[in-house]
Amino acid sequence: MKKVTTILKNAIILTMDEDYNLYSPGAIVIQNEKIEAVGLETDILADFDSEEIIDCGGNIIMPGLINAHTHVPMTLLRGLADDLRLDVWLLGYMMPVEREYVTPEFVQLGTKLACAEMIRGGITCFADMYYFEDDVAEAAAEAGMRAVCGESILKFPTPDAQSYEESLEYTRKFIERWKDHPLIVPAVAPHAPYTCTEDILQKATELAVEYDVPLHIHLAETQSEVENSRNEHGMPVIPYVKKQKVFNAKVIAAHCVHIDPGEIRTLKSVKAGIAHNPSSNLKLASGIAPVKHMLDVGVNVGIGTDGTASNNDLDMFEEIRLTTFLQKGTSGDPTALPAKQTLNMATRMGAKAIHIDDITGSLEIGKRADLILISLKPTHNSPSFRHHPDAAYSQVVYAAKATDVSDVMINGKWVMRDHQLKTLDENQLIDEAQTYAKKNRCIFTKTRIFYSFKIDCDWRCDGRRKL
Repeated sequence: MKKVTTILKNAIILTMDEDYNLYSPGAIVIQNEKIEAVGLETDILADFDSEEIIDCGGNIIMPGLINAHTHVPMTLLRGLADDLRLDVWLLGYMMPVEREYVTPEFVQLGTKLACAEMIRGGITCFADMYYFEDDVAEAAAEAGMRAVCGESILKFPTPDAQSYEESLEYTRKFIERWKDHPLIVPAVAPHAPYTCTEDILQKATELAVEYDVPLHIHLAETQSEVENSRNEHGMPVIPYVKKQKVFNAKVIAAHCVHIDPGEIRTLKSVKAGIAHNPSSNLKLASGIAPVKHMLDVGVNVGIGTDGTASNNDLDMFEEIRLTTFLQKGTSGDPTALPAKQTLNMATRMGAKAIHIDDITGSLEIGKRADLILISLKPTHNSPSFRHHPDAAYSQVVYAAKATDVSDVMINGKWVMRDHQLKTLDENQLIDEAQTYAKKNRCIFTKTRIFYSFKIDCDWRCDGRRKL
C-alpha cells in the first residue's frame, strides 16, 4: 500500500475530464502538488494510505473554477463609476484615475483582496490583465493562487510606463522572472486594438511567441469598436488583428461579443481561446456573445468575471449560471448549453482557453491538485436527486452558490479549510481597503469629474491626457 500526502474520501467527485468521469462515493489521492489517483473510494483505499485522510461527508469535489478574464487590482475601484457606457466608463473615468493613483502598493492590496474573494468563491486560477503585473504575480503567489498574469501595453502613458517601448521592456523582464514558476504563468497583454498601434500589436506578439507565453487582449467587445475598425482599417476587429499576425501567439481573446460566423471559424483555426464575460457585458450594455455558436464550431470558450469595477464582483457561480441562461434565452432552446457543458467552460475548457490545460482544469492523474469542496447541506441545495447521471452538474450550476465552497486546495496546498482562509488575513485586507477608499475618495471624485468633461475632446483626439 502506497503512502501519500493526502486522501480525500466519501465524496461525489466530478473529474471534468474528457469522459466526464464521476465517482460516488469517490476518493482522490494527492501526492505533494499533483493528483496521484482518482476513482471509487473502495479502489483507492485498497491501494493508498495517508496520515491525512479526510472524510468529505458526501459533498462534491470538483476542479477549482478558472476565471478566464479579470483585472484583479480593480477591487479597489469597485463602485467608483457605474451605469455608464464602456467608452465613457473606461476612457473618462477608469484610465485617468488609474494613471494618477495606481502604484505597486495599490496593486498588491487590490490583488490580495481579490484573491480572498476568489478563493472563497472556489476560484483556483485567474487570467489577469493590469499594470505592475509583477506585483500582481507576487501577491497571487503569496496567496497561493494560480494565475496567468498579463502585463498591459497601450499606446499612451500608463501607471507603470511612459511609453509602450518601456512597457515592452518591463514585460520582457517580468516574463523572464516568472517563467516556469509553479503558480504563475506570465503573459503579454496589449490592451485592445483601439488602444494599441499596429507596431505595438506586432511587437507584443513577437514577444509572446519568443517566450511561448499567452497573449491576452480585448477583442470585439462593443458594436462601436467593430464599426470604428471598419472605418479606420477597412475591416472588422478579428481580420484586423489577424493581419497584424497577433494569432501567431497563444491568444486569450476577452469578450468577442460582436463577431460573425466567419470570424468564429477564424478563431477556431488559429486556436485562440475566448473569455466570455456575461455580467460585465450586460452591465455595460455591450451585448451578448454568441457562445453557443462558438462552442458548436469547436472554439474553446472560458468564463470570466472581468474586473470588479465593471461587474462588480468576482463570483464565478453567478457567471456560470448567467452564461447558460443567456444562451437558452436568446436561442429559444431550453436544451441549449446544458449544465455539464457550462461547468466544463468554467473548468477544463476554461483552462484550455487560457492555454494551461496541461496542468489544471480537471481532476486527472499528473495534473496539479487544484480542487474545491462544495457543501450540499445548505437548504438551497436540498434535496439532492441522483436519478439522472447529470444531476450533480445541474446542482452545481443551477442551485449552488459561491458561499457553498467550504475548502479549496491549490497546487496540493490548502488555501481554505472549513471556510477559513489559510494564506490571507481577510479582516486586515478589508480594513486596509476601506481606509484606502476613504483616504482617496475626494481625489477620485475630483479626478473623474474633471475627466468626464474632457473625454469627448481629449481622448477622442489621440488617446492622451492633456492638461
